[in-house]
Amino acid sequence: MAGRIRQSDVDEVKARTNIADIIGDHVSLKSAGVGSLKGLCPFHDERSPSFNVRPGVGYYHCFGCGESGDVYTFLQRMDHVSFTEAVERLAGRIGFELHYEDGGQAPDHGNRARLLAANQAAAEFFVEKLGAPEAEIGRRFLGERGFDAEAARRFGVGFAPKSWDALTNHLKSKGYSTEELSAAGLVSQGDRGVYDRFRGRLVWPIRDVTGQTVGFGARRLLDDDKGPKYLNTPETAVYHKSQVLYGLDLAKRDISKTHRVVVVEGYTDVMACHLAGVTTAIATCGTAFGVDHIKVLRRVLGDSSGVGEVVFTFDGDAAGQQAAMRAFAEEQRFAAQTFVAVAPDGLDPCDLRLARGDGAVRTLVETKVPMFEFVIRHTLNRYDLETVEGRVGALRAAAPIVAEIRDASLRPGYTRELARMLGMELAEVTRAVRGAGGGGRGRAPATAPQPRSEASAPPASNGGEAAAERPFSIATLPNDPSTRLERDALQAMLQFPDRVGDELLRHAVDSRFGDATLAVVRDGVAAVLGSTDPRLRVDRVVAEVPAPFAGVVQQLAVLPVPQRNDTELEAWARGVVSSLIDRELLRQKSELLGRLQRLSTDDQATFSALQRALVELEQERRALRAD
Repeated sequence: MAGRIRQSDVDEVKARTNIADIIGDHVSLKSAGVGSLKGLCPFHDERSPSFNVRPGVGYYHCFGCGESGDVYTFLQRMDHVSFTEAVERLAGRIGFELHYEDGGQAPDHGNRARLLAANQAAAEFFVEKLGAPEAEIGRRFLGERGFDAEAARRFGVGFAPKSWDALTNHLKSKGYSTEELSAAGLVSQGDRGVYDRFRGRLVWPIRDVTGQTVGFGARRLLDDDKGPKYLNTPETAVYHKSQVLYGLDLAKRDISKTHRVVVVEGYTDVMACHLAGVTTAIATCGTAFGVDHIKVLRRVLGDSSGVGEVVFTFDGDAAGQQAAMRAFAEEQRFAAQTFVAVAPDGLDPCDLRLARGDGAVRTLVETKVPMFEFVIRHTLNRYDLETVEGRVGALRAAAPIVAEIRDASLRPGYTRELARMLGMELAEVTRAVRGAGGGGRGRAPATAPQPRSEASAPPASNGGEAAAERPFSIATLPNDPSTRLERDALQAMLQFPDRVGDELLRHAVDSRFGDATLAVVRDGVAAVLGSTDPRLRVDRVVAEVPAPFAGVVQQLAVLPVPQRNDTELEAWARGVVSSLIDRELLRQKSELLGRLQRLSTDDQATFSALQRALVELEQERRALRAD
């Protein structure tokens, strides 16, 4: 496994990446002045654009919801990837070779890109073949389950021809080698050589959270197909079934927005839920719901506050009950509340939609029951509660479940509910629960997201990590002329340091600030200018200021300027910083004049020194204004 990415590489990849290109893949950006872009915020609903991007400084900020950060922060928030994954993805995009501090092997971005491209080409091939005459059986399968051509298109469903090498030949004609097709899991090796892995089957593309096709799931249709009912892509460099969730690329935005995810069991169940309006449905891909799936979902849910919901739907049969118990075994890895939804007649979401319509699917999810209640009832069903022996056995089995409830405020209520279900005295059930574990000590607590270390993240990310704690915003600054001048001068210094120039920058940071918040930002700028590497960059200022002020720096870095061209821009940038310095010189002049008025007439030496200082100040002010 690769170690930490070198900080120099992190900085280099960011420097070579145009943040507008990355954000532009998700947001339609339009010019908002020189060097500034604006669009509708992807993180909250809005009608008028308040999402600002400054490619020159590499930052974005939404003045509506407060989201801000650099290109890495954007990918983490938008695509729900880790910091390392964000860096690696951008490195692959620009063809930059990363180096790792702990001696790990860097991912082969070139090979990964080829595998992803091969999968995408295969997906397009399958979609095209769904319209062929031989795919009638596939179209009929979809139609019988309530899915029309538009639904198939929306989910990218395709058809793999019943052919030995139709896909192989198609992809070879596009320049892919047999080795690449094998590495992508698209072909298999047999006694007769290489052949298509998927043949005569309905095919679903399996995409990662970013929407890239990493593999496929294929459903058996033909009677003479002796393979498994569902055949998936094998483990490859880009497809890891324990980490991939079908439909997450479509559901991630609503999951993040509503803090709810609905876990179903199959591809058609995901389709049915989305078409019925349950747009947060996802499913595993040929494997049980496990720890790695939970890690992925927690990232999308923002699962740290406990306000979210995870709803599991299971078939009503024995297999569905077992699946529910397996999910319960991992339940406390979530901070979110977990629920179970089972249709009264045991139908899965696809069959439920077909039999009773879209509303029934939505009702299924809304009538969920808490996971603990479901598991307790499931446990009690194994015992004959009409006998003393059965009730005692049921208590022994259910008491540890209640004891494991991590929310101490819920435990007494479930204890009373268990006593009611068993028809036993509350005191007796309470003793059993206390003796069974003392409230959740028998199982590992939820694994909360760990903060990145400074060695594994760029300094710019500090502001993003502290976003939820930031009490300051430039929107709350006073609107008096003096504060506006300080704000505008810092904006010019952060956004256009080269236009302002080193001399003005160094004079400006010596100026006193009336606003305490902006004074902290000025101190951050001064710290960078006074370091061994005085290049003024926003991420370095962010790293210098206390975390609650990082957001103010980022906001100033993306705040639009009113100028329309480069000439006006430079005049404004130098002018506003000069005005700040002039204000400081005027303050110093006022102080000198005050000292002169208070000075004794006998102290000629001090009087002369003050006079010379006043002359120098006045000369400096004139030179500043003439610049």
